[in-house]
Amino acid sequence: MTAPEVPMQGVTLTIDAAAKVKEIIAAEENADEMALRLGVKRSGCSGYAYDMFFDSRIDESDFVSETDGVKLVVDAESLSMVTGATVDFKDDGLSGAGFSIENPNVSGTCGCGKSFS
Repeated sequence: MTAPEVPMQGVTLTIDAAAKVKEIIAAEENADEMALRLGVKRSGCSGYAYDMFFDSRIDESDFVSETDGVKLVVDAESLSMVTGATVDFKDDGLSGAGFSIENPNVSGTCGCGKSFS
């Protein structure tokens, strides 16, 4: 059974991803101010890579949405490259756990799967 998804300013954050973000930032001093920031940077052999980190600074030009009490922040420059994307968290037991991004804007990826075009 897959977790329901909540649309967020052109990007979707699943309930599973929001729950994991809550769990991770709960230990931070300023947990109430923390958000998950998603961006795109030039990197890798295919041209671009995702940049995901926790951030307490939100600029006026950022797009901010919320799922289950978790803020997702996307900078204006990156938004066009991630619009329609879904951020999920999967825990596949022995296969590992982590965040994944399914992005309909991707036209190709490199062999290692770390960058996209």
